[in-house]
Amino acid sequence: MLVLQKGRPEDESGRLPKEIRTYDFLDSIGVSYDRVDHATADTMEVCKEIDDALEATICKNLFLCNRQETDFYLLMMPGDKKFYTKDLSKALEVSRLSFAKAEYMEQYLDITPGSVSVMGLMNDKEKKVRLVIDKEVLEGDYIGCHPCINTSSLKLTMKDLLEKVIPELEHAYTVVELPRYAEEEA
Repeated sequence: MLVLQKGRPEDESGRLPKEIRTYDFLDSIGVSYDRVDHATADTMEVCKEIDDALEATICKNLFLCNRQETDFYLLMMPGDKKFYTKDLSKALEVSRLSFAKAEYMEQYLDITPGSVSVMGLMNDKEKKVRLVIDKEVLEGDYIGCHPCINTSSLKLTMKDLLEKVIPELEHAYTVVELPRYAEEEA
């Protein structure tokens, strides 16, 4: 059973610098957060257990780019919603979006596949990545995200994310309304 803990870990040994930078960032801007440490979040069973422990909206975070690989997007959307690139392309009026290569994810966000998180934007000093949030994500009181590594998850208030974290990241965000499909509602 996963245990929800307040704030950063007491013992930071063995944790990656990018994870510690996430805690430093949140602490420096006065954002309270809960944390749960867990196995690598790479199966639906682990993700379900994390969801239950956090009691927060867990996002599907997708890192995308245009065909020329010159424009990059971080999409936050509900984890249970199907994603089709055509829907986001239409909403953003951008043609031919696709998943970006892992090398760009590491270059701009200092994260690896499986660890994509809004927190990675703190590493995007050049402001190359555009944050896009599906409207449904904004409807929750809390948000769950990784601290740039997928062996821990954080719970923040949506208010803190929108009013403190994102402004401090100096990344504006675009709200889109991606469709739900009939098979999802069954």
